[in-house]
Amino acid sequence: MYLSGMDILKTIFDITPFNWVEIFCGMLAGTIIGLERQIHGKPIGIRTSILICISTYAFTTFSDVNHQEVLDLRVIGQIITGIGFLGGGVILARNGIVVGVTSAACIWILAAIGITIGTNYPLTGVKLAILTVLILTGVDTAEKKIKFLRKGMHKKYIDQSPSE
Repeated sequence: MYLSGMDILKTIFDITPFNWVEIFCGMLAGTIIGLERQIHGKPIGIRTSILICISTYAFTTFSDVNHQEVLDLRVIGQIITGIGFLGGGVILARNGIVVGVTSAACIWILAAIGITIGTNYPLTGVKLAILTVLILTGVDTAEKKIKFLRKGMHKKYIDQSPSE
């Protein structure tokens, strides 16, 4: 059997049941949130954010292959459980101050974006990423400018450990 050049390219770039546009949207959404986190020196950077979006997209899309709604919902439930475990790993207590909660929340929204893209709403996923960054930067700016927003549990942790 002879394959033409176009057939070979189609075979190489065919990623059924996945879709290149959706994968690109997952990468873009992960980059948008990951860049904001990485610029601010937070635990989740660009690479991790992209991987969370793409992996949850892949699990969600792959669960739809058999077109069984019960399987789809079970896979989404398992994604949520796994992401909760991953998010719990970035929350730490240091000197009585809990840190990493916002990073854990970012892991949740990254997974939700991947699921959104995996359920055939790729542009909505990108819009959610933009909204997330607007929330992160907007609230951070408000906390810096409005004194009463800095009270209570929003204290900044400063590492006091000796340098090595």
